[in-house]
Amino acid sequence: MSVNIPEIFACNVFNEEVMKTRLPKNVYKNFKKTVRYNEPLDMTTADVLANAIKEWAMEKGATHYTHWFQPMTGSTAEKHDSFITPGSNGMALMEFSGKALVKGEPDASSFPSGGLRQTSSARGYTAWDPTSYCFVKEGSLYIPTVFVSYTGEVLDKKTPLLRSMQALSKTAVRFLKLFGNDRVTQVTSTVGAEQEYFLIDKKMYDQREDLILTGRTLFGAKPPKGQELDDQYFANLRPRIAAYMEELDIELWKLGIFSKTKHNEVAPAQHEMAPIFTTSNLGTDQNELAMEVMEKVALRHGLVCLLHEKPFEGVNGSGKHNNWSMSTNDGQNLLDPGDTPMENLQFLTILCALIKGVDEYADLMRLSAASAGNDHRLGADEAPPAIVSMFLGEELDAVLQAIENDEVYKTEAKAFEIGVDALPSFPKDSTDRNRTSPFAFTGNRFEFRMVGSSDNIACPNVLLNTIVSEELDQFTEILEPFKGSEGFEQEVKKLLKKVLKEHRRIIFNGDGYSPEWVKEAERRGLPNYASTVDCMPHYTDEKNMRIFRKFGIYNQNELTARTEIHLEKYSKTVRIEGRTMVEMARKQLLPATLGYVQTLCESIATKNQIGIKSTTEEKIANKLSDLAEKLYDSIERLEQRIGEANKVKDIQQQAEFFHDRVLAEMDIMRTVADEIELNMPASQWPIPAYSEIIYNV
Repeated sequence: MSVNIPEIFACNVFNEEVMKTRLPKNVYKNFKKTVRYNEPLDMTTADVLANAIKEWAMEKGATHYTHWFQPMTGSTAEKHDSFITPGSNGMALMEFSGKALVKGEPDASSFPSGGLRQTSSARGYTAWDPTSYCFVKEGSLYIPTVFVSYTGEVLDKKTPLLRSMQALSKTAVRFLKLFGNDRVTQVTSTVGAEQEYFLIDKKMYDQREDLILTGRTLFGAKPPKGQELDDQYFANLRPRIAAYMEELDIELWKLGIFSKTKHNEVAPAQHEMAPIFTTSNLGTDQNELAMEVMEKVALRHGLVCLLHEKPFEGVNGSGKHNNWSMSTNDGQNLLDPGDTPMENLQFLTILCALIKGVDEYADLMRLSAASAGNDHRLGADEAPPAIVSMFLGEELDAVLQAIENDEVYKTEAKAFEIGVDALPSFPKDSTDRNRTSPFAFTGNRFEFRMVGSSDNIACPNVLLNTIVSEELDQFTEILEPFKGSEGFEQEVKKLLKKVLKEHRRIIFNGDGYSPEWVKEAERRGLPNYASTVDCMPHYTDEKNMRIFRKFGIYNQNELTARTEIHLEKYSKTVRIEGRTMVEMARKQLLPATLGYVQTLCESIATKNQIGIKSTTEEKIANKLSDLAEKLYDSIERLEQRIGEANKVKDIQQQAEFFHDRVLAEMDIMRTVADEIELNMPASQWPIPAYSEIIYNV
């Protein structure tokens, strides 16, 4: 398929180029002023803008518009209204007002609110986010919006992100002035979210109730071959996968998403799409949109795209590496060390602010990636451990040690000699890559690898922005009295020495998978929140509430509500998984096992009648009969545990019960069922096995 990328790129997006050609100059100027200075959009401008967007959208085939927002469900939401309006002659007019563009009113009580809204208090508002472009998809104009309640509480994931970006810009601009960076008037956090996913045949998916209802396989014996040979990673793309990826790229490009990289991942049937990074709010919108497009394109190829963090036991799960940095409006990447990191005092100060922030707010970093699905992935020798640490690499670590010890560090030019005359040498990067580190410096950004594949990346970026805002604000307060003085540089180094002395424990450049690291982390006093249930209550720790209130990100009610929402979702997720296991075991697995035992017994009886020994059948029948009894007992216990969990009223205690008692029984049931599968004929097992699912695309 021949594709003219520049021609189709962003063809369905009402972006800057379209605005310049569609809007009167004064309207475009007013709109840009609104975006640049966060000023309200006057309704006269809004009406002209709305009409231009409507005309453009209709040319693209749109008949409806929708306010597209990101509630606390973990996915996106949309309600579609047509442009149609009755005319005086009984005919239809196509109208779209400025008011309809900037404001909508969905039912706020029907989305998770953590008690902020009662069922009887239904009114909520969506408001257009003009910093994120409108786009056309499937016959509708999509308007990216925020979502708040009638009383003003935040009910979405986008509003806190915009607030945190505003706070970061304000504090960072003030901080940069200390270093003579007076040209900068805006600092923007940027993100690029590498998206991992699995693709399986839809026919297999349709036979697995666990995949349909929970997104992961609750049963499944390990196949003879997994990922032991390391032959999946970067392997040649199979034709069906290549065709899917080709169409996915085209659909993403049409929506203005810079889909850059595609490849096979480590596990069989696992793949990755990586975009070029952009501003955090646009990157968040685009990642949510990308996940939706990935799932829909898969169906057109007879496939199903699985975004769960751990759809298959025994092989790698999927993450979403959140590549975070900061850029200025005059083109600087604030996490670019430059050629001589020791001389780049501004960079080193920002780096130490991050070191201090990640150490002090490791609990926030951990809970930003917390979910029932991600709990199965973190620390499983395939993803970063649940212990938060930072990887900096040899050179940067040596620079920081030189600062601590009042030594001079000389940067050495490093190059690889490949050893083949025809091949040139090439410069060595200042850092290696550490795939076991949760928060790794990768040259000009930090890669937050904890984030789960199905997560909305707004939450981790809200917390990163807020943490960095706090630390830069503290540094500025300390250093501002010395601004422009001869002793400024010395005061900066004094501050950095203090920070490194108090917070070096968070830096770990070794193997995060090793058991020794768990012991070492404990010795250093680093927290180890193994599960969502462990870390989520720390949302409302006083130190955390203080910085959220300070920068206007959340108030106390909003934080409490978010804690409740996450814990409720955790309990509901495990409850659904437990019930699904009970149903599958009772209606499919146990009957199949008993049926095969009966077949064996009938064969034994027949052979006995004619005097033939049936030792093998007897052994298999006895083994399966014992396992069937264990499976039945586990079904009864799991059902009982779920019932007991449902009676627990306290949200935290209920989540703990589901984690400690229900999940434990689910593990027992799975162990028994998987052993039964290994002893059953494939023709008698009622659900597709792992080998059938992950190797047949």
